[in-house]
Amino acid sequence: MWKDLGSSWAILLGIGFMMLALGLQSTLLGVRASIEGFSTFTTGVLMSGYFVGLFGGSLLAPILVQRVGHIRVFSALASLASISILFHGVYIEPVVWWLMRVITGICFAGFYVVTESWLNDRASNETRGKMLSVYMVIVTGGIAAGQLLVNLAGPETIDLFIFASVIISFGLIPILLTVKPAPAFATSSKLSMRDLYRASPLAVIGTCLTGAAHGTIFGLGAVYGAAALTDVKAVSIFMACFMVGSLFTQWPVGYISDRVGRRGVMAALSLISIASCLVILALPQGALSFYLLAALIGGAAMPMYSVCIAYANDRLEPQQIVAASGALVMAAGIGSMTGPVTISFFMDLLDVDFYFWGIAGIFAIILLFTLIRIGARAGVAVEDQSTLVAGPIGTPIAEYIAPDSLEYAEAVARDELQALDSQEDVTEREL
Repeated sequence: MWKDLGSSWAILLGIGFMMLALGLQSTLLGVRASIEGFSTFTTGVLMSGYFVGLFGGSLLAPILVQRVGHIRVFSALASLASISILFHGVYIEPVVWWLMRVITGICFAGFYVVTESWLNDRASNETRGKMLSVYMVIVTGGIAAGQLLVNLAGPETIDLFIFASVIISFGLIPILLTVKPAPAFATSSKLSMRDLYRASPLAVIGTCLTGAAHGTIFGLGAVYGAAALTDVKAVSIFMACFMVGSLFTQWPVGYISDRVGRRGVMAALSLISIASCLVILALPQGALSFYLLAALIGGAAMPMYSVCIAYANDRLEPQQIVAASGALVMAAGIGSMTGPVTISFFMDLLDVDFYFWGIAGIFAIILLFTLIRIGARAGVAVEDQSTLVAGPIGTPIAEYIAPDSLEYAEAVARDELQALDSQEDVTEREL
């Protein structure tokens, strides 16, 4: 693995800078929108622009990479992302902000596609999981650290917008100076969402609703914090808690789901999320217990995406897994775009506390649908579950991090043969 990481340090360092900038601007925009007097619904709509761009960029970026290559695409999108964040500070208009958020989403979708396909090319089947784990730690840690950077200057000025632009520019340097050649790029075939739903209704609905929850948490968290907490520092800590919580739970959740079944884990994560959202409403805002509950919400909500992907893979043939990831990207994108808009409407209509009620409601639907599917269909035996993709893979561009379908099928067959040989050896020793 260390050799693979050594050949990928530039792209990992580059994406780390991009995640710092993403975490900073996400919190900054929510706080600044409140300062400018934007309504909660308006802020929810403009923050959803990022997920609109992320969805569209996941379709556009592969085409660009195939035409001009990884390094040029990464560089061009970094320049565009740097410009777009500056526009937020110059033109304080909701329409302009929404358009810039769409552009930002397109750019970051491109960053994910470039990085994940690059890492996938550098890794072997034996090291892919470890490589992507390191990548996810960098992504999660970068976003969490970026939330805290909002304390470096007043959000009412343009300074933090300039700082975010500078961070993005720094992320370009290791990519442009790398001496390693960029990998070849090829996209996978597609499986329609209708066909995937027939194979696994819970995976599609769960992924869509999880996208809605994630979009709400990060699209509206700063809006809630600006209204409910005392200062910008408290808001930044509040937002960072979600990511910090997920850092501690991604691996344990993946480990447990491999051994006790996905649907039970999905139900448990939903229950924890619901209970945490209800309890945090009764806690004094800004207290230590308040932040700990926010971390618990992140720790339960964030790994759900990986569990949904793994559950879908359990229901598919190995040669279908790569093709199905495109439909999962679409399902997550639909949820991410609609979640913040819907919840912000009720936050504006009722109260900002509907932020937590909304998240709890989303996971209540996931829990209900999970229980319905448990009653309607037998689960996959634990020993038959896929273990190659059940890990801390949490970005919505899973289509480009999975191995080639033939390679994946061969890996599954090889693992099954190894398991069979091991069982035969045990039997012979017992005899």
